[in-house]
Amino acid sequence: MTQFREDISVYRIISILGGCFQNRAIVNLAKHVPSDRMLAVKRYQLEKIRDSYLLDLIEKEIILTRQLQHPNIISLHTAFVYGPEIFVISPLQAYGSCKSLINSHFNEGLPELAVILILRDVTEAISYLHKIGFIHRAIRASHILISATGKACLSGLRYACSIVNNGKWQKAIHSFPLTTKSNLNWLSPELLEQNLKGYNEKSDIYSLGMVCCELANGREPFAEVDTTLMLVEKVRGCAPSLLDCNTIFSTSEDRECQGDCDVPVSWSKRRFNSHLHEFCYICLERESSNRPSAAQLLQHPVFKLIKKGASLPELLKPAIPLSDKVAFNGEEMTNVDQIEHFSDMDMSLYDWDFSLDENGEH
Repeated sequence: MTQFREDISVYRIISILGGCFQNRAIVNLAKHVPSDRMLAVKRYQLEKIRDSYLLDLIEKEIILTRQLQHPNIISLHTAFVYGPEIFVISPLQAYGSCKSLINSHFNEGLPELAVILILRDVTEAISYLHKIGFIHRAIRASHILISATGKACLSGLRYACSIVNNGKWQKAIHSFPLTTKSNLNWLSPELLEQNLKGYNEKSDIYSLGMVCCELANGREPFAEVDTTLMLVEKVRGCAPSLLDCNTIFSTSEDRECQGDCDVPVSWSKRRFNSHLHEFCYICLERESSNRPSAAQLLQHPVFKLIKKGASLPELLKPAIPLSDKVAFNGEEMTNVDQIEHFSDMDMSLYDWDFSLDENGEH
């Protein structure tokens, strides 16, 4: 079994993949030198994180991720502090996020079967989280990562909250995240209302419906809508839909929900399967009690459209996994010495413990 040590010298940084956490963190492609495996290294830059609440979010995400064991939830190999950064070492998700795939290759939406395959994996992850007592609260395309084999993994666990309080399962949660700006478009009406009724795990089902629209339409719902108007529209029950020849901006209300945007010609020529339309519709029910559970959604007939041997990597062409890009363009990858000089960092600047005790607690 490969050992991933808390030692920066065994991880060779190859290139920068992008930023996350509102540009407070850098994601690098790296190689684990002892095993020659490609990895993702997320580096939180502590000088950019002054708020203690944000630091708590990072620590919470690392500890929670270590507790979870599911093939459709992102895992991590190790985490440690080195100088002014927190390093989180994770398996490489070679296709990146669904958001990056949309931006780079599928501006008008992913192929229908690709959407269904991704939704199945994400629904499996949500079902697992709900069964063990967690609400994700940040389900969106940028938090869905795709592996080289085509497996979708849910990330973004720093926003998750527990449904269990003092050993008792709560019917409603009144713990509202302090940082919701980046997730507003995907959050459910009942969570956004922040009233005495609270919300429950069905809030994630609403977000799943939003992701369904995001993946199929190639843009996030309410993308061009003013934030205040978006909140009002959600609360009064306005919901986006899959855009095809049957639904494309058929009413002024549809236009408000989707955002006043240019309509690609391809949208008016395509036709999504009725089961996918229904899946999206029931996820976006205004009243949470009318939405199915994640376990119930896994029995939805839309997933019967997946034929044996269906391959997500085939459907994602011309996108290729990052491991292949490195193999084809190795000479173009930036050397570690040109990115950082780790020797100048102070190892003892921060003393954080991301480990769990024998009871699985921090």
